[in-house]
Amino acid sequence: MKRNIFFVVIICALAFGCKKESLLTYNSQDNIAIYYPNYPTTDSLVYSFAYVQGVDRDTVWLPITISGKRVNHDRKFQLSVVEGSSTAIRNLHYEALKPSYTMPADSGLVHIPVIIKNTDTALTSKSVVLVVRVSGGTDFGSSLPEDLRSKKIYFSNRLEQPAWWKYWLGQYSRVKHQLFLISSGTTNLVDLSMPDAYLQIPRALFYVDNMRVFLNYPFDWVQQNPAKGYVLTPRNDGTGDYDFYNVNTPTKKFYLKYFKAANKYVFIDENGNQINV
Repeated sequence: MKRNIFFVVIICALAFGCKKESLLTYNSQDNIAIYYPNYPTTDSLVYSFAYVQGVDRDTVWLPITISGKRVNHDRKFQLSVVEGSSTAIRNLHYEALKPSYTMPADSGLVHIPVIIKNTDTALTSKSVVLVVRVSGGTDFGSSLPEDLRSKKIYFSNRLEQPAWWKYWLGQYSRVKHQLFLISSGTTNLVDLSMPDAYLQIPRALFYVDNMRVFLNYPFDWVQQNPAKGYVLTPRNDGTGDYDFYNVNTPTKKFYLKYFKAANKYVFIDENGNQINV
């Protein structure tokens, strides 16, 4: 009898102990952010019209993502300029943003166009920054940190230091950057926004080596690449120095200095520094 009572107690305990618990569900307000594949490496964008000659405007696409659930209807959010942190001037340097933008139904990501302009001649000697920030508008919250909702867009009509430069090519100068573009055959060494950026290392090493060969053997490079249209002509000053330039733009010259003690030619940048890799 006692044994039967014992089993009854055990069964009752198991029955009450196995009561189904209610599941915890997500019920916070959905938020909005500017997508950072490699945050914080890509907290800013650098753009130069110097790569696309003859263009008076271009589009920078900002990837906007949600933090929360997708829904079966369109939702509105806002993208605005942070005036106090921006030096770019509306209508002169960029087109005004819209009052609101749409996250399509059943979507968690949308790309928003920001139109930047190349009508200010001062952009050849300076860069401006446009800081934009996404906020919830009518359908999303704005409780995520500001650095996740903001993006800095630096642009000019001159070359700017890319984010990857410091990892591969050392000290930056615009002359060095121009020579890199001429010798390497690429404008982007590594795309740091990609989650698998490390897979691009062999490609980057190839382009860096191309530039190294060019800097060390400029006369050979000119002979081996006649289709590129570059020549080396001696300066008429008795120094043994040369000018390197393209036959189509003879006024744009690069200074190749001869160092007699080392019996070597070295390119000199706009700051008077030797260029090397």
